Amino acid sequence: YISENILHENEAKLSITGSAGIGVAEKYHIPFVQEVIATQVAVESYPETIDVVIELGGEDAKILFLTNGVEVRMKGACAGGTGAFIDQMAVLLDVDLEEMDRLASEATQIYAIASRCGVFAKSDIQPLLNQGASKANVAASIFQAVVNQTIGGLAQGRDLVGRMMFLGGPLTFLKSLQKSFIETLDLSPENGIFPENAQYYVAYGAALYSGKERTVSIKDTLAEMAVSTVSAYSGSL
Repeated sequence: YISENILHENEAKLSITGSAGIGVAEKYHIPFVQEVIATQVAVESYPETIDVVIELGGEDAKILFLTNGVEVRMKGACAGGTGAFIDQMAVLLDVDLEEMDRLASEATQIYAIASRCGVFAKSDIQPLLNQGASKANVAASIFQAVVNQTIGGLAQGRDLVGRMMFLGGPLTFLKSLQKSFIETLDLSPENGIFPENAQYYVAYGAALYSGKERTVSIKDTLAEMAVSTVSAYSGSL
């Protein structure tokens, strides 16, 4: 639904990012920017120099090295060690994410848990629960497994040094996961940066990137989207 007051004559520079955005960009003739580039553009607008970016999304994870040349390490083949993995583990613990985060803050012990695959992780976690391990310790162990998977699986031996920025939903909302990264990487407050609205940095980068692109008509673009949506909905009835 597009209200009449949105369909005005103003023009703007737009770009779309994200794995689902390519088709939309092509269909409506809107510039597309790959999300790693959008992330880099957003981070480079930060007032301080950032050496490394660690980003955890819903189904992928990536590390961007920004000093001495740009290098990207990305995990996208499966959701192990990402937000979807954490969601699965919360279901296994029978808690919501907020409760899982709170429990992890009360942990007194860390267990070895595989995070490269949800199936392997469950095979580690279920025996722990059956043997009486506290949910707090298991929750903290899950977050530590995500940290280990990110560092070991993506850094691949390259040192994580300098000022690091952490992005993505899991690293925005899960304070215990933040704490695990800080402690594992031995980061000072100056070198461990969790920016406000970190979950939107890719979108922010896409907005900044659009400044280099052509201007499009908001009215025409939204009208075309509205017509396509109505047509698709009508066709499914």
